[in-house]
Formats: sequence, C-alpha cells, structure tokens
Amino acid sequence: MDRDQSWRIIDGHRAMLADLLESLAPEQWETPSLCDGWRVRDVGAHLSLAATAGTGEVLRAAVAARGNPDRMIRDVSIARGRRPTSEIVSDLRSIIGSRRLAPTTFWRDPLLDILVHAHDIARPLGIGVETPPEAARVAADWVWQRRFPFFPARRFRGFALVADDVDWSRGKGEEISGPIASMLLLSTGRAAGLDDLDLDPGLRGQLELRT
Repeated sequence: MDRDQSWRIIDGHRAMLADLLESLAPEQWETPSLCDGWRVRDVGAHLSLAATAGTGEVLRAAVAARGNPDRMIRDVSIARGRRPTSEIVSDLRSIIGSRRLAPTTFWRDPLLDILVHAHDIARPLGIGVETPPEAARVAADWVWQRRFPFFPARRFRGFALVADDVDWSRGKGEEISGPIASMLLLSTGRAAGLDDLDLDPGLRGQLELRT
C-alpha cells in the first residue's frame, strides 16, 4: 500500500465515522471508549485534531502539559470533546481530503490513528467496523517500527503475534494468531483485540495483563 492508497483509506474512514457519530443517541456519545479515560465524544474530537489544531492551541496545550506529548493530546482531545456533537462531526467531515500532518508524524500515523480509533468508538457501542486487512498490516508494521508510545515488542516479549488473513507476524515465542485487525489492536494496547481470538482462559489472562 502506497501513500495515496493510504490517504484514500483514511478519507473513507473519516466519512464512515462521521456518519456513525452523527447517528448516535446523546447517551452513546458519553460511552467510555477503548481509550482509558476517553469517552466516545473525546475520541471523535481527537480524530480531527492533527488536521485542525492551530499553532497557538498546540503551544498553550504543550505548556499546560509541561511538554508531555501524551498528556497534551489527551487534554486537548477531551477539551474539544466538550463541544456540541454537531461541531465534532462537522470538524471530522471538514478534513476529508486533508493531507495535513501533525509535527513529527508521517503518513502512516493518521492511518494507524483512524483504524484503531474506529474500533475505540465502535466496539463499546456494539457496532462492527470493517478494517481493510492490507491497511491494518501497514499500520501494524508501523506500530512495531515506531515503537513509541506502545512498545509492542517489549509488551509481548515471549509471544509471536501472527495474522491469519495476511502475511504478517511479529515477535518470537508462543504463537497467538488471528485477524490482522486483532493483531493491530493488541499491538496498540487494546485488550478488545482478544475478543476475536479462540484462547485458553489462562492464556487470555496473561495477554490481558500486557495490554
């Protein structure tokens, strides 16, 4: 998958998630997402952050977060998530076609972001989302190559994650196999990736401790 193909996937997911969010009842917006401490509305607001944040907003948030990038992203996303839901949806629709990247990021980062956050939003609501296997493979490769902030090689030391729908595997040890979308979720610290796997309860417990 090249850069242009990736952006087409990103735009398709932006449109799909805007439609999904627009269809939600008020109480669904308040549902805890797969991101610890983030509601569905916070994740929805986060999705447009990189393409719409101004320099002043970023600098103020960086100072408030004392230079901690994870805290800065969390604080800004939650602050933006307090806005009316119509604005959150409008922002997401407005960036369809945008190729703007956040500083220090590359084109694979928004691909990874949108694929994983689609599950962060949809799964707690009992809604299924399709993850293109080839796009998920590129994103999973990027997680393992980039390492920060998920450090999957360290987290899954002693295990081999193996996709059964595309040619992809990482790690060495006891084999854990399943769809590449599940491997992507596990690689980014989402225990929900285990839901699609047929695992012994004891092994599942071990893996849950690593996500």
